[in-house]
Amino acid sequence: MPAALAPRLWAGHLVALAAVVVAGMLGLWQFDAWQERRDAQAQDLTQVEPVALESVLGPDDPFPGDRVGQPVTVEGTWLGAGTVFVSGRERDGVDGYWMTSILSVQAEGVPDAAIPVVLGWTADPAAAPPTPTGSAQVTGYLQPPEGTGDVDADPNDDVVPQLRTADLIQLIDEDLYGAYVVDRAGIGSLPAADLAALPEPSRFTALRNFFYGIEWWTFGAFALFIWWRWVRDSTRVPQPDQVASQP
Repeated sequence: MPAALAPRLWAGHLVALAAVVVAGMLGLWQFDAWQERRDAQAQDLTQVEPVALESVLGPDDPFPGDRVGQPVTVEGTWLGAGTVFVSGRERDGVDGYWMTSILSVQAEGVPDAAIPVVLGWTADPAAAPPTPTGSAQVTGYLQPPEGTGDVDADPNDDVVPQLRTADLIQLIDEDLYGAYVVDRAGIGSLPAADLAALPEPSRFTALRNFFYGIEWWTFGAFALFIWWRWVRDSTRVPQPDQVASQP
Protein backbone atom coordinates (compact mmCIF):
# COMPACT_ATOMS: atom_id res chain seq x y z
CA MET A 1 0.00 0.00 0.00
CA PRO A 2 1.39 3.46 -0.85
CA ALA A 3 2.49 5.37 2.19
CA ALA A 4 0.07 8.21 1.38
CA LEU A 5 -2.87 5.80 1.78
CA ALA A 6 -1.90 4.62 5.24
CA PRO A 7 -4.95 4.46 7.57
CA ARG A 8 -3.38 6.99 9.93
CA LEU A 9 -3.64 9.62 7.18
CA TRP A 10 -7.27 8.98 6.17
CA ALA A 11 -8.73 11.61 8.48
CA GLY A 12 -6.41 14.27 7.02
CA HIS A 13 -7.33 13.24 3.46
CA LEU A 14 -11.02 13.58 4.25
CA VAL A 15 -10.58 17.01 5.81
CA ALA A 16 -8.58 18.23 2.79
CA LEU A 17 -11.09 16.77 0.34
CA ALA A 18 -14.00 18.41 2.17
CA ALA A 19 -12.21 21.79 2.23
CA VAL A 20 -11.44 21.71 -1.51
CA VAL A 21 -14.95 20.58 -2.50
CA VAL A 22 -16.65 23.18 -0.29
CA ALA A 23 -14.37 25.97 -1.55
CA GLY A 24 -14.98 24.93 -5.17
CA MET A 25 -18.77 24.83 -4.72
CA LEU A 26 -18.86 28.18 -2.92
CA GLY A 27 -16.73 29.70 -5.67
CA LEU A 28 -19.12 28.41 -8.34
CA TRP A 29 -22.07 29.76 -6.32
CA GLN A 30 -20.52 33.22 -6.21
CA PHE A 31 -19.76 33.20 -9.94
CA ASP A 32 -23.34 32.09 -10.69
CA ALA A 33 -24.64 34.92 -8.50
CA TRP A 34 -22.37 37.35 -10.37
CA GLN A 35 -23.70 36.25 -13.76
CA GLU A 36 -27.34 36.15 -12.64
CA ARG A 37 -27.18 39.70 -11.30
CA ARG A 38 -25.59 40.93 -14.53
CA ASP A 39 -28.30 39.20 -16.59
CA ALA A 40 -30.98 40.62 -14.31
CA GLN A 41 -29.67 44.16 -14.78
CA ALA A 42 -29.68 43.73 -18.54
CA GLN A 43 -33.32 42.63 -18.41
CA ASP A 44 -34.23 45.39 -15.97
CA LEU A 45 -33.01 48.06 -18.41
CA THR A 46 -35.75 46.96 -20.80
CA GLN A 47 -38.40 47.42 -18.10
CA VAL A 48 -38.02 51.16 -17.61
CA GLU A 49 -40.75 53.54 -18.70
CA PRO A 50 -40.81 54.24 -22.46
CA VAL A 51 -39.59 57.63 -23.67
CA ALA A 52 -40.13 59.41 -26.97
CA LEU A 53 -37.74 58.27 -29.70
CA GLU A 54 -36.63 61.84 -30.43
CA SER A 55 -35.40 62.25 -26.85
CA VAL A 56 -32.98 59.36 -27.37
CA LEU A 57 -31.98 59.40 -31.00
CA GLY A 58 -32.16 61.79 -33.95
CA PRO A 59 -32.30 60.79 -37.63
CA ASP A 60 -28.61 61.60 -38.19
CA ASP A 61 -27.28 60.53 -34.80
CA PRO A 62 -25.08 57.47 -34.26
CA PHE A 63 -26.67 54.79 -32.12
CA PRO A 64 -26.09 55.47 -28.40
CA GLY A 65 -24.43 52.37 -27.01
CA ASP A 66 -25.96 52.84 -23.55
CA ARG A 67 -29.52 52.74 -24.93
CA VAL A 68 -29.65 49.21 -26.31
CA GLY A 69 -33.07 47.83 -25.38
CA GLN A 70 -34.41 51.24 -24.28
CA PRO A 71 -38.23 51.26 -24.48
CA VAL A 72 -39.36 54.06 -26.79
CA THR A 73 -42.60 55.38 -28.24
CA VAL A 74 -42.79 56.36 -31.90
CA GLU A 75 -45.61 58.13 -33.70
CA GLY A 76 -45.89 58.22 -37.48
CA THR A 77 -47.41 56.80 -40.62
CA TRP A 78 -46.73 53.41 -42.12
CA LEU A 79 -45.08 53.50 -45.54
CA GLY A 80 -46.52 51.16 -48.11
CA ALA A 81 -43.07 50.12 -49.28
CA GLY A 82 -40.15 48.55 -47.49
CA THR A 83 -41.76 45.60 -45.70
CA VAL A 84 -39.25 42.76 -45.44
CA PHE A 85 -38.92 39.42 -43.67
CA VAL A 86 -35.68 38.88 -41.79
CA SER A 87 -34.70 35.21 -41.95
CA GLY A 88 -33.00 33.03 -39.36
CA ARG A 89 -35.02 34.23 -36.36
CA GLU A 90 -35.93 31.59 -33.80
CA ARG A 91 -38.84 31.63 -31.41
CA ASP A 92 -39.35 28.78 -28.93
CA GLY A 93 -36.85 26.72 -30.91
CA VAL A 94 -38.66 27.19 -34.24
CA ASP A 95 -36.86 28.89 -37.11
CA GLY A 96 -38.81 31.72 -38.72
CA TYR A 97 -38.82 35.35 -39.77
CA TRP A 98 -39.24 38.85 -38.40
CA MET A 99 -41.86 40.83 -40.28
CA THR A 100 -40.50 44.37 -40.50
CA SER A 101 -42.24 47.47 -41.87
CA ILE A 102 -41.14 51.10 -42.14
CA LEU A 103 -42.74 53.84 -40.06
CA SER A 104 -42.35 57.46 -41.19
CA VAL A 105 -41.70 59.31 -37.93
CA GLN A 106 -43.72 62.40 -37.12
CA ALA A 107 -42.15 64.46 -34.36
CA GLU A 108 -42.04 68.21 -33.86
CA GLY A 109 -38.71 69.77 -34.70
CA VAL A 110 -37.29 66.55 -36.17
CA PRO A 111 -36.35 66.22 -39.87
CA ASP A 112 -38.41 63.78 -41.91
CA ALA A 113 -37.07 60.26 -41.53
CA ALA A 114 -38.35 56.75 -41.07
CA ILE A 115 -37.48 53.87 -38.79
CA PRO A 116 -37.85 50.10 -39.31
CA VAL A 117 -40.25 48.43 -36.87
CA VAL A 118 -40.19 44.70 -36.20
CA LEU A 119 -43.89 43.89 -36.10
CA GLY A 120 -43.43 40.36 -34.80
CA TRP A 121 -42.42 36.81 -35.64
CA THR A 122 -43.86 34.48 -38.26
CA ALA A 123 -42.96 30.95 -39.28
CA ASP A 124 -43.88 31.61 -42.92
CA PRO A 125 -43.94 34.94 -44.80
CA ALA A 126 -46.89 33.68 -46.83
CA ALA A 127 -48.94 33.44 -43.63
CA ALA A 128 -48.05 36.93 -42.42
CA PRO A 129 -50.74 39.63 -42.16
CA PRO A 130 -50.86 42.49 -44.71
CA THR A 131 -48.49 45.42 -44.36
CA PRO A 132 -50.02 47.91 -41.88
CA THR A 133 -51.26 51.25 -43.19
CA GLY A 134 -52.29 54.62 -41.80
CA SER A 135 -51.15 56.38 -38.65
CA ALA A 136 -49.74 54.46 -35.71
CA GLN A 137 -48.15 54.80 -32.31
CA VAL A 138 -45.60 52.10 -31.58
CA THR A 139 -44.05 51.19 -28.25
CA GLY A 140 -41.03 48.94 -28.44
CA TYR A 141 -37.38 48.34 -27.71
CA LEU A 142 -34.66 50.33 -29.47
CA GLN A 143 -32.00 48.21 -31.16
CA PRO A 144 -28.83 49.01 -33.12
CA PRO A 145 -28.76 48.19 -36.84
CA GLU A 146 -27.34 44.80 -37.72
CA GLY A 147 -24.23 44.18 -39.77
CA THR A 148 -23.43 40.49 -39.68
CA GLY A 149 -21.99 40.47 -43.19
CA ASP A 150 -24.52 37.89 -44.42
CA VAL A 151 -25.17 38.17 -48.15
CA ASP A 152 -28.72 38.39 -49.49
CA ALA A 153 -29.07 35.33 -51.72
CA ASP A 154 -31.92 36.91 -53.72
CA PRO A 155 -31.98 40.73 -53.65
CA ASN A 156 -35.22 40.72 -55.68
CA ASP A 157 -37.43 39.12 -53.04
CA ASP A 158 -38.64 40.50 -49.70
CA VAL A 159 -36.53 38.19 -47.53
CA VAL A 160 -33.29 39.57 -46.07
CA PRO A 161 -30.69 37.94 -43.79
CA GLN A 162 -30.25 40.97 -41.52
CA LEU A 163 -31.73 44.34 -40.60
CA ARG A 164 -29.12 46.54 -42.22
CA THR A 165 -29.86 50.22 -42.81
CA ALA A 166 -27.97 50.25 -46.12
CA ASP A 167 -30.24 47.50 -47.47
CA LEU A 168 -33.55 48.99 -46.29
CA ILE A 169 -32.89 52.53 -47.46
CA GLN A 170 -32.89 51.30 -51.05
CA LEU A 171 -36.54 50.31 -50.67
CA ILE A 172 -37.96 53.72 -49.66
CA ASP A 173 -37.67 57.41 -50.55
CA GLU A 174 -36.95 58.69 -47.03
CA ASP A 175 -33.91 58.82 -44.80
CA LEU A 176 -33.65 56.10 -42.17
CA TYR A 177 -32.72 56.27 -38.52
CA GLY A 178 -29.59 54.35 -37.58
CA ALA A 179 -31.66 51.96 -35.47
CA TYR A 180 -34.81 49.87 -35.45
CA VAL A 181 -37.60 49.21 -32.97
CA VAL A 182 -38.92 45.81 -31.86
CA ASP A 183 -42.61 46.18 -31.02
CA ARG A 184 -42.97 44.79 -27.52
CA ALA A 185 -46.39 43.25 -27.93
CA GLY A 186 -46.49 42.20 -31.57
CA ILE A 187 -48.72 43.88 -34.12
CA GLY A 188 -51.79 42.28 -35.60
CA SER A 189 -51.79 38.50 -35.27
CA LEU A 190 -48.02 38.28 -34.90
CA PRO A 191 -46.40 37.25 -31.61
CA ALA A 192 -43.71 39.61 -30.36
CA ALA A 193 -40.18 39.02 -31.59
CA ASP A 194 -37.33 38.38 -29.19
CA LEU A 195 -34.73 41.09 -28.72
CA ALA A 196 -31.68 40.65 -30.91
CA ALA A 197 -29.46 42.40 -28.36
CA LEU A 198 -29.80 43.05 -24.67
CA PRO A 199 -28.32 46.10 -23.00
CA GLU A 200 -24.85 45.58 -21.58
CA PRO A 201 -24.76 45.65 -17.78
CA SER A 202 -22.25 47.84 -16.01
CA ARG A 203 -18.78 46.32 -15.67
CA PHE A 204 -19.04 46.90 -11.92
CA THR A 205 -22.33 45.02 -11.50
CA ALA A 206 -22.01 42.35 -8.76
CA LEU A 207 -18.21 42.71 -8.81
CA ARG A 208 -18.13 41.70 -5.15
CA ASN A 209 -19.55 38.26 -6.04
CA PHE A 210 -16.87 37.86 -8.72
CA PHE A 211 -14.05 38.55 -6.25
CA TYR A 212 -15.66 36.33 -3.61
CA GLY A 213 -15.60 33.50 -6.16
CA ILE A 214 -11.89 34.04 -6.78
CA GLU A 215 -11.30 34.20 -3.01
CA TRP A 216 -13.00 30.84 -2.40
CA TRP A 217 -11.06 29.15 -5.19
CA THR A 218 -7.82 30.62 -3.84
CA PHE A 219 -8.69 29.19 -0.44
CA GLY A 220 -9.31 25.78 -2.05
CA ALA A 221 -5.97 25.92 -3.85
CA PHE A 222 -4.22 26.86 -0.59
CA ALA A 223 -5.92 23.98 1.22
CA LEU A 224 -4.71 21.63 -1.52
CA PHE A 225 -1.16 22.94 -1.12
CA ILE A 226 -1.23 22.49 2.66
CA TRP A 227 -2.54 18.92 2.20
CA TRP A 228 0.27 18.12 -0.25
CA ARG A 229 2.91 19.45 2.15
CA TRP A 230 1.38 17.50 5.03
CA VAL A 231 1.32 14.24 3.07
CA ARG A 232 4.88 14.77 1.90
CA ASP A 233 6.15 15.43 5.40
CA SER A 234 4.13 12.59 6.93
CA THR A 235 5.35 9.97 4.46
CA ARG A 236 8.95 11.12 4.08
CA VAL A 237 11.41 8.35 4.90
CA PRO A 238 14.02 9.59 7.43
CA GLN A 239 17.55 9.89 6.03
CA PRO A 240 20.33 7.86 7.70
CA ASP A 241 21.97 10.91 9.21
CA GLN A 242 18.60 11.97 10.68
CA VAL A 243 18.09 8.50 12.23
CA ALA A 244 21.63 8.51 13.66
CA SER A 245 21.11 11.89 15.29
CA GLN A 246 18.03 10.71 17.16
CA PRO A 247 18.71 9.78 20.85
